[in-house]
Amino acid sequence: MKLVIGNKNYSSWSLRPWIALTHAGIPFEEANLRLFTDSFDRDVAVYSASGKVPVLVDGDVRVWDSLAIVEYLAERFPEHRLWPADPVARAYARSICAEMHSGFANLRSQMPMNIVAMLPGLGWNRAVQRDIDRIAAIWTDARQRYGQDGPFLFGQFSNADAFYAPVVSRFATYGVHLPEPAKAYADFILALPAMQQWIEGARKERDFVVADEPYRPLPTDPEAVIIDR
Repeated sequence: MKLVIGNKNYSSWSLRPWIALTHAGIPFEEANLRLFTDSFDRDVAVYSASGKVPVLVDGDVRVWDSLAIVEYLAERFPEHRLWPADPVARAYARSICAEMHSGFANLRSQMPMNIVAMLPGLGWNRAVQRDIDRIAAIWTDARQRYGQDGPFLFGQFSNADAFYAPVVSRFATYGVHLPEPAKAYADFILALPAMQQWIEGARKERDFVVADEPYRPLPTDPEAVIIDR
């Protein structure tokens, strides 16, 4: 299989299926496309007419959109139990993934994923705080209901953890204060080996996408690649 992703520093949507595959130990090839470059539209069109990443390629099968990909992986590799086995817990997990997939617009717009930056307090407003409070409540409730068998939202790793991993990164970048046990969960996910592997990959990138970073001055690093499109 091949997973087509964008820049690890910026592409929150790509992180979701990537961390699911990596943590589960499912072999795959990674194809990294550079967002906002002149070649991106042409390169991504090879894999999907949607013009967006991520895209999963499995033989003749093409799956795009992060939610569709993790659903496909759960069906393709049932032995990895990417959804909780209990139907009630599974319904809950699917619901919070769908809420993450379609919601939290204020948080997304004001605190975009930027792994290599440290921007405490930037982007905060009351609407963002409502999103933060809702996410913390989801984590706390899931852990209280279903987390007895392990440190993940549903005890063992599931697609729900994959879907909230980019939010964990955002909270670290912007220094978001979280109540316990939401903070304990966020700290655990941030230290997860698969998450650390993604972070290390982001740190090796040199692209500075101006459209994604209006809040920072242009870098002075001579190796930085300024992308202004």
